[in-house]
Amino acid sequence: MEHPENDEMYKGLKVNKGISDAPTVNPYLTKRIQRKEYTPAEFVDGILKGNITILSQAVTLVESARPEHQQVAQEIIEKCLPYAGKSVRIGITGVPGAGKSTSIDAFGIHLLNQGHKLAVLAIDPSSERTKGSILGDKTRMEELSREKNAFIRPSPSAGSLGGVARKTRETIVLCEAAGFDAVFVETVGVGQSETAVHSMVDFFLLIQLAGTGDELQGIKRGIMEMADGIIINKADGDNIEKAKLAASQFRNALHLFPLADSGWTPKVLTYSGYYKLGIPEIWEMIDEYVAFTKNNGYFSHKRNEQAKYWMYESINETLRDTFYHNPAVEEMLVATEQQVLNNEISSFVAAKRMMDLFLHDLSKK
Repeated sequence: MEHPENDEMYKGLKVNKGISDAPTVNPYLTKRIQRKEYTPAEFVDGILKGNITILSQAVTLVESARPEHQQVAQEIIEKCLPYAGKSVRIGITGVPGAGKSTSIDAFGIHLLNQGHKLAVLAIDPSSERTKGSILGDKTRMEELSREKNAFIRPSPSAGSLGGVARKTRETIVLCEAAGFDAVFVETVGVGQSETAVHSMVDFFLLIQLAGTGDELQGIKRGIMEMADGIIINKADGDNIEKAKLAASQFRNALHLFPLADSGWTPKVLTYSGYYKLGIPEIWEMIDEYVAFTKNNGYFSHKRNEQAKYWMYESINETLRDTFYHNPAVEEMLVATEQQVLNNEISSFVAAKRMMDLFLHDLSKK
């Protein structure tokens, strides 16, 4: 429709037609490419050939809660097991802001330069309210994320073993089968997740900072006892003397603890992840630990104990899932919870009733 303002009687005033509205759908958008469906045998073959795309899809199946995905994932893991176990697994933890991701970036480049292949399983903090997760570890590992011999897999931590993705151990098996001879497991920070990470790695590395007041404040004895090595980050510039002082304090604290089952005395080193100072010394310490524990038999003993631990953890997880997905339990759980809230029955009586109901329902099947 023409604008009346363009009429002769309105000389000097001109209104252009403008442009038509853009389409709401991108005209260049093509049909979404369907992901190829692989058989378990094809997954295993791709993983053994080091195909990162197939490895990533297999890890997604492992992390999935869908029963059909779990069935395929377990078959893949079972077939990959004979090819696993040949890496050195390193757990990396530390207080938030200690520079874990920056350090992993520096450590990883050092290992790649030595001819290793590295898998980084970074457990990303999830929101307790929304269960959402940023999964931004790759953005903090700029150099490593560009390397073809590095595989970085961030996983949300919500609802599993106090911050550690429950499927991480199975993911380690797949990464080792794909030829990665070094595996890092990064935790969300100092907390309960350390126990779970400690139960799946060979060497447990604690990253600390200097110049933050009392260096031992807030560090639980349990985490100190689990650490096979403590490293003080940001030992550069004006912070070098503070880092040396912090290292001395940690060494004194470690002398108060009993000797570890491995017979290894944890070392305390200083370094700078940002400036990549002191990195070779850290890996000399880890190599020395691996040689020491393999020589005295503790290395294989610890892996056997870890396998047993995760068997029982899997049993507990399966029992819990079976209980909560039982139809009889689902039907009565809310009503029983309300009785507890109304102070009609105690929490312990309610729990016994639900367990009795669950066991009675199982006996009928």
